[in-house]
Amino acid sequence: MSTARVFAVVILLVGAALGWFVYSSEQPNGRFPFQFGLDLAGGSHLVYQADTSAVAEGEVRDAMTSLREVVERRVNLFGVSEPIVQTEETFGGEQRLVVELPGVTDLQEAAELIGKTPSLDFRLQEINAEGEVFFLETGLSGRFVNRAQLDFSGGHGGVTEPVVVLFFNNEGANLFEEITRDNVGEVLGIFLDDQPISLPVIQDVIPGGTATISGNFTPESARELVRDLNFGALPLPIELISSSSIGPSLGAETLAAGIVAGLFGLLLVAVFMVVWYRIPGVVAVVALIIYGALILSLFKLLPVTLTAAGIAAFILSIGMAVDANILIFERMKEELKAGNTLDDAIKNGFKRAWPSIRDSNLSSLISAAVLFWFGTALIKGFALVFGLGVLVSMLSAITVSRTLLLAFSFDFTRSRAKLLYNSGFKL
Repeated sequence: MSTARVFAVVILLVGAALGWFVYSSEQPNGRFPFQFGLDLAGGSHLVYQADTSAVAEGEVRDAMTSLREVVERRVNLFGVSEPIVQTEETFGGEQRLVVELPGVTDLQEAAELIGKTPSLDFRLQEINAEGEVFFLETGLSGRFVNRAQLDFSGGHGGVTEPVVVLFFNNEGANLFEEITRDNVGEVLGIFLDDQPISLPVIQDVIPGGTATISGNFTPESARELVRDLNFGALPLPIELISSSSIGPSLGAETLAAGIVAGLFGLLLVAVFMVVWYRIPGVVAVVALIIYGALILSLFKLLPVTLTAAGIAAFILSIGMAVDANILIFERMKEELKAGNTLDDAIKNGFKRAWPSIRDSNLSSLISAAVLFWFGTALIKGFALVFGLGVLVSMLSAITVSRTLLLAFSFDFTRSRAKLLYNSGFKL
């Protein structure tokens, strides 16, 4: 058995394994189910515009990051399954917050989850008679904090360690001094959105309106705490500018329609390729099935959130994969007409078709990259699936198709080779 046929067997076995993985992972209790977007799973989609006019230009990104994390904590706190919260900047420089809440189809409920103002406050830890720990409010909240900053102090053995320094306003400074004077040795918890973000112990009375929070901080965790203290207590003002709700039944219908469209399109392509290109057409169909199993496996493992636009991009990438095979087969036909052997026709056909395949796929990848970089959330989903599909289809065309064709390259006579490897109905 030739080397090409050995590799062809390996490719077929790998393709079968990928197909089984896609099928088995969709069964109940499968480990890698497909992740579907709101338009397929149902839920709420909300877009907020953030007011960054009061934020220094160099701090806008941190402010938006803090806003996103505060909203993520809030929707997770209410039990929303796998929410998507992301920030984006428009061409005009506007900062927006995009929130997708799967399973939440009540727009009023969704707006309430996000619209509540996050709060920062300081609470004293107490232990009741039963030994249960609880926290008492002190009246000291984020509105008394002017700012926080990251600093490094001498730790044990002279090794510096990250600390967080708080600067209170005058009213906050007096209240903080009073709290620390009366509660030395107690834990003063710092809560953001009712969730503890730090539990420092009061070491001594602290006058002057400055407090240092030390602990087992890494530079990154200390930086995140500073960001939360600076922006979490006073989140950016946001205004709801658009909202939409998709019911689960509508999402299921959209998904079913997308699957039917994909299967129907694949069937038509397969019939055309086999009828028009004969053995190369059969090879193209097998390569296309392997390509489909591979790309679907990647969707599961990365994972990629599939939307209706993403499914459309996947179907479009199937056409791109077939297009590469057609270029190769037409070059092969020209080589056979020139009197070359079947092996030489296959090798030269791939060699001659490769520049066109490379350039067309490269231009598609550039388009996908531009759409992903500048597009909205919906466009990014399309661009990601399309770009991934184009890349995998290009690799499939120059490896899977070529190997399978060489494996079918028996010692045919010239007339038999033209009959089996030509295209159309006129020899």
